[in-house]
Amino acid sequence: MVDAVVVGSGPNGLVAANLLADAGWSVEVLEAQDEPGGAVRSDRGVHPEYVNDLFSSFYPLAAASPVLARLDLHREGLRWSHAPQVLAHPLLDGACAVLDRDRSATAAGLDRFAPGDGESWLSLCRIWDRLGENIVDALFAPFPPVRAGAVLAARLRAAGGLRLARSLVLPVRRLGEEEFAGAGGRLLLAGNALHADLAPEAAGSGGFGWLMSMLGQFHGFPAPVGGAGALTAALVSRLQRRGGSVRCGQRVTEISVRRGRAVGVRTETGEAVPARRAVLADVSAPGLYGALVAAEHLPGRLLDDMRRFQWDFATFKVDWALNGPVPWSSAAAASAGTVHLAEGVDELTRCASQIARGLIPDRPFLLVGQMTTTDATRSPLDTESAWAYTHVPHAVKADAGPDGLTGGWDAGERERMADRVEQQVERYAPGFRSRIRARRILSPAALQDADANLRNGAINGGTASMHQQLVFRPVPGTGRPETPVKGLYLASASAHPGGGVHGAPGANAARAALRSAWGTATVLSAARRLPARRGRTGREAAYRSK
Repeated sequence: MVDAVVVGSGPNGLVAANLLADAGWSVEVLEAQDEPGGAVRSDRGVHPEYVNDLFSSFYPLAAASPVLARLDLHREGLRWSHAPQVLAHPLLDGACAVLDRDRSATAAGLDRFAPGDGESWLSLCRIWDRLGENIVDALFAPFPPVRAGAVLAARLRAAGGLRLARSLVLPVRRLGEEEFAGAGGRLLLAGNALHADLAPEAAGSGGFGWLMSMLGQFHGFPAPVGGAGALTAALVSRLQRRGGSVRCGQRVTEISVRRGRAVGVRTETGEAVPARRAVLADVSAPGLYGALVAAEHLPGRLLDDMRRFQWDFATFKVDWALNGPVPWSSAAAASAGTVHLAEGVDELTRCASQIARGLIPDRPFLLVGQMTTTDATRSPLDTESAWAYTHVPHAVKADAGPDGLTGGWDAGERERMADRVEQQVERYAPGFRSRIRARRILSPAALQDADANLRNGAINGGTASMHQQLVFRPVPGTGRPETPVKGLYLASASAHPGGGVHGAPGANAARAALRSAWGTATVLSAARRLPARRGRTGREAAYRSK
């Protein structure tokens, strides 16, 4: 019998397993798919000469994460690579907002949109200079972040107090209008906010857009050399060297509860896997409560709250093997790892409004990844491994475009939607479609089939909106990983602090399990035996290699 069973081998599950193993626990990770990684995987399924990431690709939150920094994954062979520029947002007139890891270069580009906007950007950077490390510490700490929160509160007062707090809860449209006269800075903020399901008019989207922009400015959007799967391989290797194990093809169908306590799990083959101390679930909140854990073991109020749980947007993704670089009209977009495609903030609003009304967008906002530009190992010389994804409604009412899409996503609808995505790229890169050597289409259903946590391709474990964050994540309560079942901990992106590859939900769940089993004093003793945390300079150096 192992001390702990971890359900799911996504990054949060693997981080949790590693931390438990560091503390001397025996750990077994059970994964439903045939390979580990959850939404951090890569393959050669588009073309044998090209490496494509199935889901996530760029990891600014990983670059900033103190959780991952402590694991020293470079010792497992993990290396990171950066594109020459972090992000670009081209427009049809040839203008292009560019986020560069050199803040002065970013600022100079924004000044070309409107004189003075460069200084406005540098002002936002100086706020991050003062608060960034404290924000990251508070964000990734178990909730409530008492110590880190107190430090952040003190520094927040010194950095502007209520005025700064007001800016961070603004809708990103308003924040952009207050800070920038031209379109460039507004586009960088708003496009980054749309990495989550936050419309430009949503409260708090300004703070999220600023956070993602500053992560890109200070840490870049790094990608693992060789593919996203290299990050998973490093986590698995580290765990195995500490005696832990990962078993794939083991779909868990039930968490066994006895006298109010989780005592193990049962797989779809009927195998019972007991756990001496804890079960940690790297599964979505709806996949845990009332599904893996029978309703009879849960409070009625929790089940009622789960009926109000809101997913983030569904996702439609296309992967490509290109026989040449993307022929962008704006040359500045060619050297960016990530490219945002929407003709201004108004088009971002239009797209988000269509999704909110159940319409498949006719001109979808695209996030495009140029992976060979970022990491030359991904495809042959002078080619590009690329992808684009966009968001669609979970429940489709109609198609805002001319193709009559219903959201059934049969073969014909998948092809027509992929064509629509490619036509949007063609607006900004004429001739793009002539360079497609092969493509793979991942509809919302296909994304969910490949990772059950991605309900219709929802990539953040639930909405990032304010009503489902902090003490409201995943439901109103404490914002902590503990569940009503003793010995069971929620370790997925459905828990605080939410989506992104940073490992915090898994780390928080592992710490809660240790605290419960051993008591606070023993946890502190165990923590002293873990690898020491690197300072900010060391963390940045680890991710700035190319």
